[in-house]
Amino acid sequence: MAKQRDAIRMSDAEITTFLDGCRSMNVASLLKDGSPHLTTLWFAVKDGKYLFETYGSSQKVLNLRRDPRCALLWEAGTEYDQLVGVSIRGKAEIIDAEPRLTELMSHIIRRNSPGLGDHHDQHVAQMVRKRVVISVTPDKIISWDHRKIPARA
Repeated sequence: MAKQRDAIRMSDAEITTFLDGCRSMNVASLLKDGSPHLTTLWFAVKDGKYLFETYGSSQKVLNLRRDPRCALLWEAGTEYDQLVGVSIRGKAEIIDAEPRLTELMSHIIRRNSPGLGDHHDQHVAQMVRKRVVISVTPDKIISWDHRKIPARA
């Protein structure tokens, strides 16, 4: 099984290409009782960090303030031989102060709402009033691409 595991692992370039084609990311944080809290958000990647934005008063932010451990997941495919995904365990940092908040919020919005054009800066300024950016530093990255498994005759 270890050989197949190695065979289906994606390279850094393959992970980047896969994530470039994804819009949504699943985020798991830990509730006060230790049970998982799972949400889906739009995201961006910058300098090896995985970013998302959310309301500063959201449950996930409360969870991450208490315990910065989190997990991220992207997946695709409906048949076993087409399954592709990336799972990351990491530590979250809550960015709620300027100028970094606006810089990273702008990066996220530019990726996910490219049609804003001249309204981009105004939209970002509105978002940072009630929202924060979460930056996740990965501790472990696991990837799989079942399309790499040789077809059986």
